[in-house]
Amino acid sequence: MKIIDVKNLTKTYKKNRGIVNLTFSVEEGEIFGFIGPNGAGKSTTIRTLLNFLYPTSGSATIFGKDIVKQSKEIRQNVGYLPSEVHFYDDMKVIDLLKYSADFYKKFNQKRMKELAERLDLDLHKKIEDLSFGNRKKVGIVQALLHEPKLLILDEPTGGLDPLMQNTFFEILTEEREKGTTIIFSSHILSEVQKMCDRVAIIKEGELVKVETIENLTKNNLKNITITFEQANAIDFDLEGIVKKEINGSEMTLLYSGDIKTLLNQLNTMPVQDLLIEEPSLEEVFIHYYEK
Repeated sequence: MKIIDVKNLTKTYKKNRGIVNLTFSVEEGEIFGFIGPNGAGKSTTIRTLLNFLYPTSGSATIFGKDIVKQSKEIRQNVGYLPSEVHFYDDMKVIDLLKYSADFYKKFNQKRMKELAERLDLDLHKKIEDLSFGNRKKVGIVQALLHEPKLLILDEPTGGLDPLMQNTFFEILTEEREKGTTIIFSSHILSEVQKMCDRVAIIKEGELVKVETIENLTKNNLKNITITFEQANAIDFDLEGIVKKEINGSEMTLLYSGDIKTLLNQLNTMPVQDLLIEEPSLEEVFIHYYEK
């Protein structure tokens, strides 16, 4: 079942870049990555889906409901963590969480205490006394507290130390096992590779590609290291070489062509060693961005 279905969604501003004709869908229970550098249109997409911004054209549904006409109903089952969290500074954490839970008419004290404990968050501190990382934890608890069916996380790990990031990823995995659908927007590719099933690459407000992580890192691109028998690598050109570096007798390639063609070429050369590896998501991402 499609939890989110987006068709030609466009949001334009006078001066700033928005988003243009985005079309994608997110299935129930998947962790869907949304990647691109800052300013690519990730937050604009999320804010438009949540009806904080009014779309210029196109349409989208969440839970089969129209994002503009039925946004109030949609939000009852959505947990949202913005990239920058702003709260009432003079409130205590516990009071703020109770206050926000009232909007969903669903306050679960036991869940609040468990989440706060796992994230090492002091519920009795005032918001103004919290560091950026601890404010982020308040945002995480707030997004999760009402047990939403859809979690939308915009740059969620900023401010969290590596141990806390691991705890956060554990919590997300548990939520997903309960059937929660998660949108994970980030420019940190290692996180996306670790957590997500599928990923959408966004560039200058447009969707470049929607693909499973496995296919993105598997199908097209390969990292190839060739070691030649002699001191200097023998240079050659072949269709499909995206990037080439030569260092003494070693040549490294980012290659998207036919592997048999490459092997036939190397068969005629004094090759000592050959290593073929899957690229990281980072290398794939850079490849799509440089295209």
